[in-house]
Amino acid sequence: MTLSSGLRALLAAASLVIVIAGLKIAAPVLVPTALAIFLAVITMPLVTWLRRRGVPNLVAIPIVILLTFGTFAGLVTIATQSLSEIRLAFPRYVERFRAMEGALTAWLGDRGIEIPRALLSGWADPERLVDLAGGALVGVAGFMSTALVVLIVMVFFLLEVHGFPAKIRAAAGTPDLDLSRYANIIREVQRYLAIKTWISLATGLLVGLWVWILGVDFPVFWGLVAFVLNYVPNVGSFVAAIPAIFLALVQLGMKGSILTALGYLVVNVSLGNVVEPHLMGRKLGLSPLVVMLSLVFWGYVWGPVGMLLSLPLTMIVRIMLENTESYRWVAVLLGPAPEKEEVAGLGPVALPEPAGTSGGAAEGATGESVA
Repeated sequence: MTLSSGLRALLAAASLVIVIAGLKIAAPVLVPTALAIFLAVITMPLVTWLRRRGVPNLVAIPIVILLTFGTFAGLVTIATQSLSEIRLAFPRYVERFRAMEGALTAWLGDRGIEIPRALLSGWADPERLVDLAGGALVGVAGFMSTALVVLIVMVFFLLEVHGFPAKIRAAAGTPDLDLSRYANIIREVQRYLAIKTWISLATGLLVGLWVWILGVDFPVFWGLVAFVLNYVPNVGSFVAAIPAIFLALVQLGMKGSILTALGYLVVNVSLGNVVEPHLMGRKLGLSPLVVMLSLVFWGYVWGPVGMLLSLPLTMIVRIMLENTESYRWVAVLLGPAPEKEEVAGLGPVALPEPAGTSGGAAEGATGESVA
């Protein structure tokens, strides 16, 4: 039976809704699996490097797992200790904030401006802030339990990954099946994740160093927050800067707060808008609209972890589409706007001929072709 274009579009939309609902329902299983695959893709080059130097596969993989686990344990330890210290220091910061609030209210009152106290101090209630820090600690503990599942899945993935080509060829019944397209997809995904990780690491180091120079408390923690949230496009850097700027305002005053905000701005603009696009190139770029839509979509489907993985997941989809003939045009739409040279390189575009005229007559009437 032949389906009309409208019915095909309706079936495609219905299928998409079913897929999205399945992703959301299966999030408890799919989220750890996705994290494990991303970690395996990132660490796979290290396993390959060890194997090329004569290290057996059963030895190389435990080495990589131990390094990964040590990194995770170190980051979680830093976060847990910093949150505990912040929780203990909250009353002192709240006292300073209320002193600043009183001075500001008195200064505005002398000029005839009255601000309701609830507008300034209602959200800075010490009990509420302490509960917030306690909730963050519980979240870190929950993340550790998820991280254990992620590492276990990662181990089995790394054990199987080098046998995937042979399995695919055996399943297809073609011993000499060309898998270069899939290898190219994996290489580009690894390159993207490697660049994003190095940029995020540089962002965290520079932010931590800057707030340490200014004298803001917990510089290591703010660097860690900047490193993690840099994976979240557009919104992540802004969210990472807010608590550090507020703490600088309470601790160092207006000047320290402005310098902290200026440091975040310089680091994120220089690395995120100059260095990162230069390293990735246009082939690994995404349209700003697609970035925001992917952030909203994956955040809705998988929550905070989905927001963290939104850009890598969308990049994987684009790279896979880029390596297909039928859907390459979708990859072009997901990417940034083409340069003028690329548009000009498409060649002359022929105009439709008016009814009842020949090609020669049309060319004589227009006098020129349109590039």
